[in-house]
Amino acid sequence: MLVIPAIDLKNGSCVRLLQGKKDAVTVYSKDPAATAKRWESHGAKLLHVVDLDGAFSGRQKNLDAVVRIRKSVRIPIQVGGGIRNIGNLLNLFSAGIDRVIIGTAAIEDPEFLVQACKQYPGRILIGIDARDGLVAIRGWEEVTPIHAYDLAQRLEMVGIAGIIYTDIKRDGMLTGPNVEAIRDMVDHVTIPVIASGGIATMEDVKKLTGIKGLWGMITGKAIYSGTLDLKEAIAYAENYRS
Repeated sequence: MLVIPAIDLKNGSCVRLLQGKKDAVTVYSKDPAATAKRWESHGAKLLHVVDLDGAFSGRQKNLDAVVRIRKSVRIPIQVGGGIRNIGNLLNLFSAGIDRVIIGTAAIEDPEFLVQACKQYPGRILIGIDARDGLVAIRGWEEVTPIHAYDLAQRLEMVGIAGIIYTDIKRDGMLTGPNVEAIRDMVDHVTIPVIASGGIATMEDVKKLTGIKGLWGMITGKAIYSGTLDLKEAIAYAENYRS
């Protein structure tokens, strides 16, 4: 199982939000590329990068920073935030990004999602962000009546490569992941699921590695604030045997 460090971009800086609230920002670095190199040196096998400005506005705002990150490391990178059309995908894949995460557009523009999966098979992930089990879109500002599991099963049929499942209430709070919700998501689909939100300590990492079939977990605030050692977490997850 992979432990995946997150780099959230806002105005070109590496930041973290509390529960996805755009006015609750902590800036951790003005140099995201250096941050990416740091996590690679700690053993990361994959980077998770999100354009927060893009997620809120619907337009990519941090492409320059994404390109600098891509040039700074050798490991694969997955990118999300504000990706609403084929042109966005072309920009990212042309820049060397390995996989792209579609969120809001998966609900609002299903034809785009179908086209994306056909044009870039195996490279399109879906970000399912949930509050109390219901899907949230537009940078988590709007909660829909759609249940996360129902959406996951529907989109699996389209041909997506995997799901990034985030519990909004836990994200950036260091309160521990929603283990039961993550396990239920894994049980509802056959494609890879990556858990996100609330991971704070090695104990949380151990709980998630115990979920049979979980493909990976994303950690952000914990590795920036120092409550979790990324090297230790990566080593544990890679060597875990159920």
